Amino acid sequence: MALNSFPVRVVSMRGMLCAAAALAATSLAFQASLQPLSINDIATRSSTEDQADSSTNESNPDPTDFSAEELELLQRRFGVHGPQTPLAQLFTRGMDQLQPLRANTLSRLRDLKPVIQREAFRHRINPMLITAILFDEIQHSKPGEDLPFVVHSGLVETHGPAQLGISELIHQGRLPAEPTSEQISAARDLLMNPEANIELLAAKLSRLKSELGLDQGAILIASRSYVDAKAIATLSYLHNGKLDYPARILRYMQDPALHGLIYSARQPAKAYLI
Repeated sequence: MALNSFPVRVVSMRGMLCAAAALAATSLAFQASLQPLSINDIATRSSTEDQADSSTNESNPDPTDFSAEELELLQRRFGVHGPQTPLAQLFTRGMDQLQPLRANTLSRLRDLKPVIQREAFRHRINPMLITAILFDEIQHSKPGEDLPFVVHSGLVETHGPAQLGISELIHQGRLPAEPTSEQISAARDLLMNPEANIELLAAKLSRLKSELGLDQGAILIASRSYVDAKAIATLSYLHNGKLDYPARILRYMQDPALHGLIYSARQPAKAYLI
């Protein structure tokens, strides 16, 4: 009886050892999966996964689709949040259909074109990205928010064509972490200066490129590669903080009117002799 039960006990012991080894391996793998990843790691893995999915599901992955892991990391590092409410999105789409408003926005951008081109070149930012952000922020600005008494009342937190706040001046080291009331007042005046505001926007995008580990000298072009498009979508998201914002910016960057505004050149009419 004892001899017959001995092999059973040996097999049982081997089974327990194998199970323990498997459990240990699973535990180590789980702990490894909890190790924090850098934004570069996540972006690279996201690009690989999206491109793999695209080979089986669709030809072009959507750069504005952020994984739960990406969103968690961006929220933790930059404090971004979810999309606009459905009502706000409907209001935004409705404003985009107003042709007089669009014409006025394009006119303002035409006046700002030299500044956009200068600061884009200076900070190595795609001028169409700057233009698209300015178009969106000007197009959807609230009436009266650029009035001096409203600006200095503190009722609104962002100012100027790019809708930047005093916090951006602090991030760029142009204001101390705890500015005085006089410094805050001067900062608001600076943000209301269109040329200074656009320079600050270009500097903000350059700062975010650096914090994301992107090549500072690279001019990101969405049509060139998925990686560039993903980087532009992320920069747009971090500028505005709303999850539906990147799709609008990428769409505006392909707008023929905005392309013509930035890249066309006016030539004087030729005088023809008859």
